[in-house]
Amino acid sequence: MMRRRRFIGAVAGGVFLAPFAAITQTLKSVRRIGVLSPGPTLSPAEYQGVWAPLRQLGWIEGQNVVFERRWAEGRPERLLPLAQELVRLNVEIITTIGADSTVAAQRATTSIPIVMLSTGDPVGSGLVAGLSHPGGNVTGISVVAPELDAKRVALLRELIPGLQRVGVLVNPTTAIAGFSRKETEQTIQSLGMQPVVMEVSSLDGVEDAIAEVVRRQGQALVVHDDVLFSRNQVTVMSAVLSHRLPAAVEGRRMLEAGGLISYENDQADQIRRFAILVDKVLRGAKPGDLPIEQPTRFKLTINLKTAKTLGISVPQTLLVLADEVIQ
Repeated sequence: MMRRRRFIGAVAGGVFLAPFAAITQTLKSVRRIGVLSPGPTLSPAEYQGVWAPLRQLGWIEGQNVVFERRWAEGRPERLLPLAQELVRLNVEIITTIGADSTVAAQRATTSIPIVMLSTGDPVGSGLVAGLSHPGGNVTGISVVAPELDAKRVALLRELIPGLQRVGVLVNPTTAIAGFSRKETEQTIQSLGMQPVVMEVSSLDGVEDAIAEVVRRQGQALVVHDDVLFSRNQVTVMSAVLSHRLPAAVEGRRMLEAGGLISYENDQADQIRRFAILVDKVLRGAKPGDLPIEQPTRFKLTINLKTAKTLGISVPQTLLVLADEVIQ
């Protein structure tokens, strides 16, 4: 199961590496793709499977494509130097995870195509001129993060009568879609609730951040997707449950560790569509002519075990809407 260790975790590799001889034998036909991630270096087991859709389109790592992977290790200041390094390596495409990586890549080059696996608001951040006609050298996937947050908070409100204050736990340095505190706060306020946003960049700060949400009278929590949280899902969700906070999370691992609900775009569909965009660019399409794509499939999963632990009764209307219910 591949999750957004998922995407910071996910896009960075393939399932196998062919022998060096195989690469040299097909050197003239080998294409080179750069991968720029804000997150930590991951093992093949953590990103295995993400390039399967690209392999199905005929691009086999070690045969006709090689990857130059660069990891910022949670340090945003490293993204631009790493992007510049990829440019010096003459990669044909730079694939990026998150808004910060994409901005760094675009600062490094206006000619090499950039394909985003995920970003929040590419128009608002100045990456593209428009979703239907991006122009320039950037295309990819926009994950409409504020809209997803709005849905998660609305679902929490259905589960928790009288919900007024909602906490948000996020690692702004490696959030998958990028992170705008202003947008997050405005989204929650638009639903008539008060946000309590806590930014955390190390595991040591998680417990204190969750305790602070409770101190500020937060009644529920949204946990944004991030490698820090997903790699330490038991520690994070144990802290959440110790304060009896109902949590909307991203990913099956976080949900099983103690989340109440998960509402997110269909990751498999997103990866497939991303691979199609990379394939089109490799075959000569200009990124500026390829519309920015947005998720069209979403999944709601409810953890009844956590609901029971917290004494929450899940309405039948939500159970009917759920794509999956964990007993």
